[in-house]
Amino acid sequence: MDLDVFVSAHRAEWDRLDALLRRQRRLTGAEVDELVALYQRTATHLSLIQSSAPDPQLTGRLSQLVARARSAVTGTRRASWRDVTRFLTHGFPAAVYRSRHWWVPTALISTAVAVLLGWWIGTHPEVQSSIAAPDDLSALTRPGGEYETYYSSHPAASFAAQVWTNNAQAAAMCLVLGVFLCLPVIWILFQNMLNVGVGLGLMSSAGRLDTFLGLILPHGLLELTAVFVAAGTGLRLGWTVIDPGPRSRRTALAEEGRAALGMAIGLALVLFVSGAIEGFVTPSGLPTWARITIGVIAELSFLAYVYVLGGRAARAGETGDLTAAERSAAVPAAA
Repeated sequence: MDLDVFVSAHRAEWDRLDALLRRQRRLTGAEVDELVALYQRTATHLSLIQSSAPDPQLTGRLSQLVARARSAVTGTRRASWRDVTRFLTHGFPAAVYRSRHWWVPTALISTAVAVLLGWWIGTHPEVQSSIAAPDDLSALTRPGGEYETYYSSHPAASFAAQVWTNNAQAAAMCLVLGVFLCLPVIWILFQNMLNVGVGLGLMSSAGRLDTFLGLILPHGLLELTAVFVAAGTGLRLGWTVIDPGPRSRRTALAEEGRAALGMAIGLALVLFVSGAIEGFVTPSGLPTWARITIGVIAELSFLAYVYVLGGRAARAGETGDLTAAERSAAVPAAA
């Protein structure tokens, strides 16, 4: 493409579109039709330039022009409570459901890693001695030790808020950093499993595995599931960089990235629930069976939410991305 010739041939159309967009008075019916036609042609021109003869300055100008025209044609739209309801009942659970082939294996493999680490630490005294001195290990694992008092060391509300913030940050990092070929996600996930494995190994070696499970299961089931969902989605986003499939890499990343952003918001709500359980239920005086039952109910409720509501929404075509009306229109590109 000869860019100078192309610009000369279409400059008048772009200028006319810009003039219509700057009109202060209401456009006539004929002018509205003209604006729509010019918007469509300019969007196609932008696509042609981007694919055949990219020029940063011209691309920037036309991108702004197309964005302004699209806003004028489609109108502005404000989020409402209906959008929030749709996100919670369709968008978020569908996005989690669609990612199940990534986060379910992630959960199984990660759990196996944590158990193997716990077994290795619990059955090898030399590994335990490399973690901390015997007196320090005793202070951690003895009845009334640091593992038990950790959950009641601060006021429940502030502790729950702190836990929620930390976990939400970890989940967001998994979602965002997945684009870097999955490696940061694997590291974050391993660090989480290492922490679980160390606690599992040390408490089991002290003969207090039941106490450890009674402390971690009430909140840990839902909390770790949220982390696994975030990690699996991050891995999926990283794989999109490697293999975008039939879509262009740019389109695939945009679609999966928007869905991942929505999942970050949804998982923050899930982690809020697990943080509340960790702050108020885990250190409570309830019997161990009651605390674990609460954790199991929370976990099963989330899985039902994903597989029932999410599965139904996904089969209806929901992806967790923006709706077709909210996305930028796809325009033809030169071959």
